[in-house]
Amino acid sequence: MTSASTPQISVEELDKKLKSADPFVLLDVREDWELSRARIVDNRFHALPMSRLGREGTVALPPAAKAPQTEILVLCHQGVRSATVADWLKSQGWTNVFSVSGGLEEYARRIDPSVGSY
Repeated sequence: MTSASTPQISVEELDKKLKSADPFVLLDVREDWELSRARIVDNRFHALPMSRLGREGTVALPPAAKAPQTEILVLCHQGVRSATVADWLKSQGWTNVFSVSGGLEEYARRIDPSVGSY
């Protein structure tokens, strides 16, 4: 469940960003077994399973996401974990974080079925 303060980005907005040259980090917090079934291919994509993030905290973030002002779009399967992580990152001082509403499932259904689904 997302909180009222969780900034969201739609899958359509994500698609526009992916088609742009804009710098951002697409942080996928799904687990390894999920990543093997479906994923977005982009050089701004970084996989960081939520379980690892929970164990290691912000030190586990990829180098591209270390600066608190970095635009980070958090992705998961359906948008629940990504909202949790987005809220947590904001509580840790990151200021430009968004959860992808509907997650990879919605992205595959509405934008690009070739990314896969499960």
